[in-house]
Amino acid sequence: MATIILLSLFIGPIFTIRLALSYGLTGLALGFAIQKNFGAVKIFMITLTAAFVAQIVAIALLLFVMDINFLETQIALVKESFEETFAMYETLGVDQAQIAQAKSQVEPAIKLLSLLIPTLLLLMALINTAICFYVAKWIFPKIGLSVPEMPPFSQWHFPSLFGYLMILAFLGIYWGETRDLRILYTVSVNANILALLAGFIQGLSVLTFAAERFNVSKLIRRLVFLIIILNFMLFQIIAITGLFDMFFDYRRRFK
Repeated sequence: MATIILLSLFIGPIFTIRLALSYGLTGLALGFAIQKNFGAVKIFMITLTAAFVAQIVAIALLLFVMDINFLETQIALVKESFEETFAMYETLGVDQAQIAQAKSQVEPAIKLLSLLIPTLLLLMALINTAICFYVAKWIFPKIGLSVPEMPPFSQWHFPSLFGYLMILAFLGIYWGETRDLRILYTVSVNANILALLAGFIQGLSVLTFAAERFNVSKLIRRLVFLIIILNFMLFQIIAITGLFDMFFDYRRRFK
């Protein structure tokens, strides 16, 4: 309670409530799963599910109790920041045609952002879960509980479900766009992003396995990963590679 009061003073009650619910429920789920002696992957998935539910509960409480739509507020802040940036460019004498072109590129991105709210909530839950999981590895041994280790990153393997999800997402996007089925289109766009992210993580896992196989230094690996993350084309290639690996298991072929 003292922590909540202090946080309210520094960052405001809205963010404090959201943080308390998000990390509180996530931490409870994590502690429950560890006490049950589940494996590391099962603990992580249980905690991730709780973290995702916590995000929804926190946003719902802000909406119904305080009449604050947290997600719309954040999107509005993004729009406002872009508008202020464009206004600054105008005062600096940047060509109006270039500003208009930039605006035409930003507006679809903001519209897409509003469609990706479920995926954004899942990503926020994933970040919360990762933080709680790795903090628990440091804190829980002090109270007599051990946190099992996750498998090495080079051995991570997602189920082929994500590959089929990508195919269904493409079909859903096509049908939703051509037949004006907005709900189907929104669900399919989120499913597409989710499948791509799973494929990207598995693609990086395959790349890590290959790097270990051929004794590539960690410094070179990190530089390659950074280049991949910053380059959208490489990001897509790695994601597609990861999706194919779910079916063909390239690491077995390496061995």
